[in-house]
Amino acid sequence: MPELRRDPITGRWVIISSERKHRPTSFSSFSGNHEPARCPFCPGNEEATPPEVMAYRRPNTEPNRPGWRLRVISNKYPALKIEGELERRPRGIYDRMNGIGAHEVFIETPDHDRHIVDMTPEEIRDILWAYRERMADLERDARFKYIQVFKNHGEAAGASLEHAHSQLIATPIVPKRLVEEITGARQYYEFKERCIFCDIVVQEIADRERIVKDHDAFISFVPFASRFPFETCIIPKAHQSSYLEMSDAEFLTLASCLKDTLLRLKLALNDPPFNYILHTRPIAREHHEYFHWHFEIIPKLTKVAGFEWGSGFYINPTSPEEAAAFMRKMDTSAAGSSEAPRTAT
Repeated sequence: MPELRRDPITGRWVIISSERKHRPTSFSSFSGNHEPARCPFCPGNEEATPPEVMAYRRPNTEPNRPGWRLRVISNKYPALKIEGELERRPRGIYDRMNGIGAHEVFIETPDHDRHIVDMTPEEIRDILWAYRERMADLERDARFKYIQVFKNHGEAAGASLEHAHSQLIATPIVPKRLVEEITGARQYYEFKERCIFCDIVVQEIADRERIVKDHDAFISFVPFASRFPFETCIIPKAHQSSYLEMSDAEFLTLASCLKDTLLRLKLALNDPPFNYILHTRPIAREHHEYFHWHFEIIPKLTKVAGFEWGSGFYINPTSPEEAAAFMRKMDTSAAGSSEAPRTAT
């Protein structure tokens, strides 16, 4: 059973999950490339994964068989496990609880060689819809306080398999990173009676110099105080505290925005490894007025070293204004055209 342990100084919770050491890429800097010869995410290999939680598939095709265009499964090496109770308990000054949660994998396409930037907006919309379906379902579990959706693209970004996929982890506590965002947003709201994220949207549209592209209901931009080179944010213009508040029609616009942003990063930086992370309000609804959901996209171009770890400062060698200007110059018209998937329908 994984375990959650709390640092008594910082208040940060850490997941101790010893079973994860058996993943193919654990300690990969010592063990080389472990991409399996037979990809467990490819059609025909469904028996190599846990049973599917949900899938978008052709009519009259059976679960856990070929015929799917998107498939959601439990992670074979979960950071947290869904069975059991939290059982929070002390040990002297230390706090711990059972590692209860959910850890799921979204296999985004049946085509092994096709990545999200190659997909059509409609296919990306299906991925974004699948996030919504699973988040809405898991929010009904009273043990969970937060649901984190994220994607690791490339080995340097933490992807253990090359086949396009993203992940979801539901946790019994709100992560410290979200607590920090919520605290800052609440303080701003108490002082100005406005959402700070909404004010950032207004400021970025007015300044234009950090905007990557304006996509009707969304903007993509390089944040004013970016921690990393070419770090990019996608945020809805209208105030929405939760990802689940989006209308059905907005998902296609968001998919187009996400595709365009990732394509610009690919062209500008020669297909870098990256992470994207969905920040949405916790399952409890008391943060509605001042929190505003958004995606963070972080290309892995630099390494966090001693000064950053020791101080909490980040050194970014590329100004946000230069990064945004360079991304705006990318010609996505030809590169953005997508072939129809060979196996998806």
